[in-house]
Amino acid sequence: MQKRFWELEQVGFEMYAVIKTGGKQYKVTTNDEIYVAKIDATDGTELDMDVVAANNGSELIVDSAKLGTVSVTSKVLKSAKAKKITVFTYKPKKNQKRKMGHRQQYTKLQISAINGL
Repeated sequence: MQKRFWELEQVGFEMYAVIKTGGKQYKVTTNDEIYVAKIDATDGTELDMDVVAANNGSELIVDSAKLGTVSVTSKVLKSAKAKKITVFTYKPKKNQKRKMGHRQQYTKLQISAINGL
């Protein structure tokens, strides 16, 4: 006989945290590699980041009092520039053209640990 979904063994959820850097929020777990807006830090530096929300596997934590003890440790792998994009604007029949390029600077981080959960 096939088991119903509520009879199946409950598998625990993984721990994750939501961090905020560069005006954006990122959901991270241990050993994730993420690309964020450029941070002024040298390669190989360990950073502690503040947490907006966290999940310890059984409950979601969003209370600022409980989150005061939670932090995310990350390691800076490299800082570089992304591929160049070309922006071209024009106005038809006006002989008005403009061509620009842009390379966004980024930092690649590896999440080492989620502390305090």
